[in-house]
Amino acid sequence: MNAPFQSTDAAASSDPRLPLQLLIAAPRGFCAGVDRAIEIVERALEKYGAPVYVRHEIVHNRYVVESLKAKGAIFVEELDEVPTDAPCVFSAHGVPKSVPAEAERRNMMYVDATCPLVSKVHRQAERQIEKGQHILFIGHEGHPEVIGTMGQVPEGQITLVETVEDVATLPFTRDDKLSFLTQTTLSVDDTRELVEALRERYPQIVGPKAEDICYATSNRQAAVKKIAPASDLVLVIGAPNSSNSLRLVEVSERLGTDARLIQRADEIDPSWLEGVGTLGLTAGASAPEKLVREVVDRLSEWRAVSEETIMAAEENMIFKLPRQLTD
Repeated sequence: MNAPFQSTDAAASSDPRLPLQLLIAAPRGFCAGVDRAIEIVERALEKYGAPVYVRHEIVHNRYVVESLKAKGAIFVEELDEVPTDAPCVFSAHGVPKSVPAEAERRNMMYVDATCPLVSKVHRQAERQIEKGQHILFIGHEGHPEVIGTMGQVPEGQITLVETVEDVATLPFTRDDKLSFLTQTTLSVDDTRELVEALRERYPQIVGPKAEDICYATSNRQAAVKKIAPASDLVLVIGAPNSSNSLRLVEVSERLGTDARLIQRADEIDPSWLEGVGTLGLTAGASAPEKLVREVVDRLSEWRAVSEETIMAAEENMIFKLPRQLTD
């Protein structure tokens, strides 16, 4: 693994005579689900007028949230903070069934911006319960997507599994009807290990026909795997509560390249560039391209930057908007 970066005189690291090779990962930044969720809030503001309430951050990115606030969106954590006569949008991460049920009880107007790939996991959970299977759900405790998915089924019929160590402590036997699902924004490698551990302990366990980790998460991790080995340091633009962004940091570090998570260009310490000849750059699925260019501009103030885009996959996925915003 590369040696940790030491804080040094910023002038040495920002010498314009020292070129900086910048490897920019592709794909990066917004995915189709994030594009759709943001457009839902913007369309709701156009159709219903401000304010439009949004339960939880629509996506995990401060820049995006602040931009929507400036247009008239009000972000809340719970539905009881929303006036009955105000429109409300549910975030891209999904919500437990109890949330729309409460909205309907109160005769509220709401728009569900849950990513269609998360909704697919919700439907899978319902089908597995209908078949009498207990669900082992691979995910991170407390993440909104995990709360939303576990809230699709009756309490006591789904168990959260976070680590391989958790598998060894599960109380089930090989006679139990078991199935598994996963959070969509996990590490591809970690999840593979967990699924293998589950299958080894419970050969009878049933999984989804296709993996639940979304295409965007997989593609962004694959892109980091291409740039990290050739980089001295990788910068990941994303929020500290963004699961998919944190996984990009982990992917780089597992390949032996130090990585730092930043939200904006002003968080970059010039001393990080000491001894760095090649810098990798990517962005989590909730980070707009504007923030990538902001980082490139900041780096160009310190060093002579040459850019190269490293492509891991092509993306052309588009998700339809809810009918109530297109009629």
